[in-house]
Amino acid sequence: MRGRVLIVAGSDSGGGAGIQADIKTVTALGGFAMTAVTALTAQNTQGVSGIHDVPADFVAEQMRAVLGDLGADCIKIGMLHRADVIETVCKVLDVHAPGVPIVCDPVMVAKGGASLLDAAALHALKHALIPRATLLTPNVPEAERLSGIAIKGPDDALHAARTLATLGPKAILMKGGHLDGPTVQDFLLEGECHIDVFEHARIETRHTHGTGCTTASAVACGIAQGLSVRDAVIRARRYVLEAIRTAPGYGGGHGPLNHAHTVVLPGA
Repeated sequence: MRGRVLIVAGSDSGGGAGIQADIKTVTALGGFAMTAVTALTAQNTQGVSGIHDVPADFVAEQMRAVLGDLGADCIKIGMLHRADVIETVCKVLDVHAPGVPIVCDPVMVAKGGASLLDAAALHALKHALIPRATLLTPNVPEAERLSGIAIKGPDDALHAARTLATLGPKAILMKGGHLDGPTVQDFLLEGECHIDVFEHARIETRHTHGTGCTTASAVACGIAQGLSVRDAVIRARRYVLEAIRTAPGYGGGHGPLNHAHTVVLPGA
């Protein structure tokens, strides 16, 4: 049940999101994490102060090196903020990973509000990458930008998810954590009509940095280990909620999660 997950995403120097959170998550859930870094960011719990691009051809070289030797049971795709990187990633997937499930987390905006997606890349994301996805995992701001629908409540969120389904992903996990209210609702759409609604009481905390990256990687790990999309989502939500509940409290802004809550220390 090991499960090999190739993570194609940007880094987070603060360790709460991006590649760093992805590796922690996959490892904590018993999978094997590999990476292709798409961008380096200088950030902490209070925001992003800089982004350093990785050339598209080197992103492709990282992917080919991993897929040609180690292989992958699922591919998690996060921050791809330029059109040329998105197009290059898609070409590598078609040649070197045909049929491998893809979890696409459309990272566009950091928790602190900084834009992480070049405007020119939006068309490539919608029409090149998302149609290849086994699962698309947008939050409310991302779904609004992708669908053009203003989301004020659960009905709007479900409408936006149905609209995104027309882009071609096999399933969509529409996350509702950005909406107001004491209860958080997430919607899982599979196929044209099957909908699961997952609810949990909101945890009042500022320590939610990296929840999107963590959720997508947790689902990707589950799929890599042979779980159905629905079962992978259920396990991922349980993992993330406990990671939020037991967050260590670091930083002066949106703090990181406790990705290691599944780890039992020797002598504990």
